[in-house]
Amino acid sequence: MSKVKTAFFCRNCGSESPKWIGKCPSCGEWNTYTEEIVQRNDKTASKVYRAEKNPVLIDDVSIADEHRIDTANNELNRVLGGGLVPGSVVLIGGEPGIGKSTLMLQVALNMKNQKFLYVSGEESEQQIRMRAERLGLGKNQCYILTETSSSAVISQCEKLQPQIVLVDSIQTLVSDNIDSSPGSISQIRETTFELLQFAKRTNVPVFLIGHITKEGTLAGPKVLEHMVDTVLQFEGDRNYGFRILRSVKNRFGSTSELGIYEMNNSGLREVTNPSELLLGQHEELLSGTAIAATLEGLRPMLIETQALVSTAAYGTPQRSSTGFDTRRLNMLLAVLEKRCGFKLGVKDVFLNIAGGIKVVDPATDLAIVSAILSSNIDIPIHPKTCFAGEIGLSGEIRPVNRIEQRVTEAEKIGFTSIIISKNNVNAAKAVAKKIKIEAISKIDQLGKIIFTQN
Repeated sequence: MSKVKTAFFCRNCGSESPKWIGKCPSCGEWNTYTEEIVQRNDKTASKVYRAEKNPVLIDDVSIADEHRIDTANNELNRVLGGGLVPGSVVLIGGEPGIGKSTLMLQVALNMKNQKFLYVSGEESEQQIRMRAERLGLGKNQCYILTETSSSAVISQCEKLQPQIVLVDSIQTLVSDNIDSSPGSISQIRETTFELLQFAKRTNVPVFLIGHITKEGTLAGPKVLEHMVDTVLQFEGDRNYGFRILRSVKNRFGSTSELGIYEMNNSGLREVTNPSELLLGQHEELLSGTAIAATLEGLRPMLIETQALVSTAAYGTPQRSSTGFDTRRLNMLLAVLEKRCGFKLGVKDVFLNIAGGIKVVDPATDLAIVSAILSSNIDIPIHPKTCFAGEIGLSGEIRPVNRIEQRVTEAEKIGFTSIIISKNNVNAAKAVAKKIKIEAISKIDQLGKIIFTQN
């Protein structure tokens, strides 16, 4: 019988220590070490060595055609890089109730030609069946297994021989090789390693659903993200129906792609044209709104920025933004006051990105400044005008990347003009057909263009 010992593990990076220490020497975080029970067998430790493999010249390695499995979900295929790679391990994280289980069950039900094993350690078979009825059951090959033992899960996989496996969630699995409680660092690391070995040995892709911490990071050791092939983040605002699936890590594709969904009564609906949903439908012209041609990953979309400028009622001006970085908002206001002479330092400024999404693209600067100016003088901007440009501290309009995609998307939606940087003119005119290209080089030129179009 091997001796049972206790060890201390860092909750952030998974580093091990024989005793408790305040600061982790690996990641530098404080008070992250917790004590766990581990079991070490010295007799089997020397048997982990395998037969040696001879090194191979890289030019001699044969390249086979990459085969990908269609998940019957275009948005998921896009984020994965064209489909699911056989033998890969995909980790999906997100807040509780955001729709991770719904998304994966929907994928399992739609893949009618693939034998899918849905392993659940959190819900009963009846609960999963009720959700499947709401999503639309139909004919499928989705098998349900309610089990928390990793050895039992792998044993059932060997018997059933599914083509795709889903584990919901990895924090509920327990390995017989570790004596610590479920969800602990050592358990997550061991169960993930066992499933990883199974996937590589049988060439069966495995989906893992993971919990996140209150800071928004995936629960468990950081090594968990290094072990898997792909890490996807499912995010969104519960007050809105939009959900965004981002790729944080992908060994088989780009991390710049993202998928957009809309949550409704029948599950998650794929959004093929997000611009039409994110743009507001106004019956009359309103001041303080401007349309930005932005990029989410490699995907162009048009979003509505809303600004409200009013006199400070309590003496101290307020600065508030939803869906946009407040520090960058303060920088843009300082540029407006310094370079254009607008006295906004004594006024309240509120900014909102419509649709409940968050944007980090600096190309939205021009639209945000236009919305602020429109609200300040209470004059609406032409509804068929959009913006794409970054603003520097000296007031210059800097060029943005992928201007061709932004112009094409704006023209497809029906906009008649787009205001951009002068340095982007040649590339924009090369793809523009009916849309008018307006170029400026300084921020003080903006007001003359947007307020003379009405």
